[in-house]
Amino acid sequence: MMKQTMPIEGKFELMSLPYAPEALEPVISANTFGFHHGKHLLTYVNNLNAALPGSGLEGKALEEVVLKAQGGMLNNAGQILNHNLYFSQFRAPMADNVPTGRLADEIKRQFGLFGAFKDEFVKAGATLFGSGWVWLSADKDGKLVITQEPNAANPIQRGLRPLLTMDVWEHAYYLDYQNRRPDHLAALWQIIDWDVVDARYQE
Repeated sequence: MMKQTMPIEGKFELMSLPYAPEALEPVISANTFGFHHGKHLLTYVNNLNAALPGSGLEGKALEEVVLKAQGGMLNNAGQILNHNLYFSQFRAPMADNVPTGRLADEIKRQFGLFGAFKDEFVKAGATLFGSGWVWLSADKDGKLVITQEPNAANPIQRGLRPLLTMDVWEHAYYLDYQNRRPDHLAALWQIIDWDVVDARYQE
C-alpha cells in the first residue's frame, strides 16, 4: 500500500499526481481532475489537519488514523487514503489493458476469464447505493476479495490489503459521464496501471 508521508510539522499534504492532469483523457478529463484532486481531496486534507491537534493521533501514519479515528476525522482520513490509492493507480489510456504478474495468475485462478472478473467488479460498483468505493483487496492468505465500501470506508478496516479501487462518488465522474456510472466504471479499465496494482499484491 502506498504510504502517506507527513512533513515535520505533523500535517498531511495533498498528494502530487504522478502524471499530468490531462494524461488520462478522454477517460478522465483534466476538468474533472481539477475538481476531484484540487478541490475535493484538498478539502479532506485541510479538514483532517484541522482536526489533528489534541486528538492523540498527531504524527501517526494515515493508515493508523483510519483505524483509530472516529466521526469526521475518520471520514476525512479515509477519503485521503482512498484517493491516494485511487490517483496513484492510473496511467495513460491503453487498449487491451490487462493485469500482469502474480495478480494476473490469481485473478485467473479465482475468476477464470479476466472479463468475468471485470463484470463482477463493475457490477459491485454500479450497484453500490449512494456514495462510496468498490475495491479489489487481498486477505491475509492472498485470496482476492471484491467489496463495496460506503462513503469513506477502506478495506483495511476489514483486515484486508487494498489493491485496486474505483471511486463511485458522483464528483469522480459526473462532469464527464453525468449519471452514467456504469459507463465510467467500464472506461476506467483503460487507465489502470497493473504494474502498480500487482506491486501492491506482492507487498
